Amino acid sequence: MQKKILIVENEPGILLSLKDEFESEGFTVISAENGEEGLNAARNQDPDIIILDVMMPLLSGYEVCKQLRKEDNNTPILMLTVKDKEIDKVLGLELGADDYVTKPFSLREVLARVKAILRRADDQSDELTTFSIGDIFLDFRKYEAHRGTVSIKLTPLEFRMLKVLIRKKEQVIERNVFLDEIWGEDNIVVSSRTIDSHIVNLRKKIENEPSNPKHIVSIRGVGYKLLP
Repeated sequence: MQKKILIVENEPGILLSLKDEFESEGFTVISAENGEEGLNAARNQDPDIIILDVMMPLLSGYEVCKQLRKEDNNTPILMLTVKDKEIDKVLGLELGADDYVTKPFSLREVLARVKAILRRADDQSDELTTFSIGDIFLDFRKYEAHRGTVSIKLTPLEFRMLKVLIRKKEQVIERNVFLDEIWGEDNIVVSSRTIDSHIVNLRKKIENEPSNPKHIVSIRGVGYKLLP
């Protein structure tokens, strides 16, 4: 089935180059030139994936990503930016982006990243659907988490990290395994320190006592293990 891609980019030359590249690869391309247009297109056009520039007029890429995830829109997002500090990359990923490419970039690199994201999404579509960790119920079809009747807000990235932990439950998972399985073996964006940061955030949401975790436990010098 032909994939539909939304490209939100305010630089006309980059937008045209990306559009030509993806159309030549058989994608249906929708484009937007600012954050507001991009947000509306994401809501109304049902793309399979979004390429989202960070620095845009009206709404930044960060704001668009944040709003989509707040609306429980889990369409995969690849962010583009001229920023190259790790904190900027982490912010986009914390807001729910799936990957990050820094300008200047090659068109083939962006194409490869998009295909990798779509492949991971397809590979996971028929996998785990529900799971319980302690008193928390996880629904991976709806991207919902509950402790009893109380809803717990998890980001799409946190759900993906939980999937890795669940698939290898009671096994020690090294940090590089998270990097490979979530961001791909060619990842150059995310470091092991980012994994630790996400684990801290997950514990705050999952554990009754985050400082004394019972479910997502650390294996000193190695990684993490899930004890359901």
